[in-house]
Amino acid sequence: MTTITASLVNKLRQMTGAGMMDCKKALQESNGDIDGAVDVLRKSGAAKAAKRADRDAAEGLSIAKASADNTYAIAVEVNCETDFVAINKDFVIFANSIADYALENKVADKDALLATPWEGKTLGEVCIDKTAVIGEKIEISNYALVSSEGVAAYNHGANRIGVLVALNSAEESALEAGRSLAMQIAAMNPIAVDADAVSEEVKAKELKIGREIAEQEGKPEAMLDKIANGKLQRYFKDNTLMAQAYVKDSSMNVAAFLKTVDPDLKVKSFTRFQLGA
Repeated sequence: MTTITASLVNKLRQMTGAGMMDCKKALQESNGDIDGAVDVLRKSGAAKAAKRADRDAAEGLSIAKASADNTYAIAVEVNCETDFVAINKDFVIFANSIADYALENKVADKDALLATPWEGKTLGEVCIDKTAVIGEKIEISNYALVSSEGVAAYNHGANRIGVLVALNSAEESALEAGRSLAMQIAAMNPIAVDADAVSEEVKAKELKIGREIAEQEGKPEAMLDKIANGKLQRYFKDNTLMAQAYVKDSSMNVAAFLKTVDPDLKVKSFTRFQLGA
C-alpha cells in the first residue's frame, strides 16, 4: 500500500481546497494517485454538497469592478466557509473570473449570473460542484449591476468589502470624489444617501425609540415629540452619507465636500457588500 505522506495530502489540498482528512481518505482510496484522488473527491462530494447547503459561508471575496468608461460597474460576493479556501489561488481565480464575466457582459442580476453557461453547466451548478470537491459551501450570495453617468468602484480590506457609487457625472474630479466616498461608505456603513432615502419604517422606529428614551429620562410630556425628532436628526447625521462627517476632513460633512468638487455633483445611489454581513 502506498504511503500517504503529509506533503502529498497538502498537494491535493492545495489543488482542490478540500479538507485535510478528506484529502487523506481520497488518497488512500486512490492508492496515492493524485488525479484519482480528485475523482474520488468529486464522486463523494454530491452528498456533502447537499449536507452543506444550510451552512454559513461567511468568508470569500467581495469584488467591485467598473467599466473602462466608468458608466457602469458590478459588485459580486463569492462565498466560502473558511479563510483557507478564500485565499486559495483557484478560488481567487474563480471569483475574479465571475466578476470579469459579469462586467464584460453587463449581467443584469444574480439569477441571470447563476444561469450563465459555465464549463458546460450553469454557474450555479458549478458552484455546487465546487462545494462537492472542496468540502465547503461555495455560493454567490450577492450581486449588483449599477449604471449611471459615472460610477466609482472600490475594494476594501483584502476584498472583504466592495462598494459602488453612482454619480451624475463622469468627470475625473467627480470619479475621484466618488472613490473617496466609496472608502467612506466602506468604513462608516451609512444606511442611505440622505434622510429622504431612509424608509418610513426606519424613521418611525427611531422616533418611537427616541420618545421612549425621553419618557424614561422623565422629560415633560409636551417635550417628548420634539426630543424624539432631535434624536432622529442625530440618527440621520450619523447614518446617512450626505450628513456624515467627511472622513478625510471632519470639519465638513459629505454634502459640503461634494460642493467643493462641483456644486452640481450628486450621489445617486450606492451599493455596499460586506462578507458575513
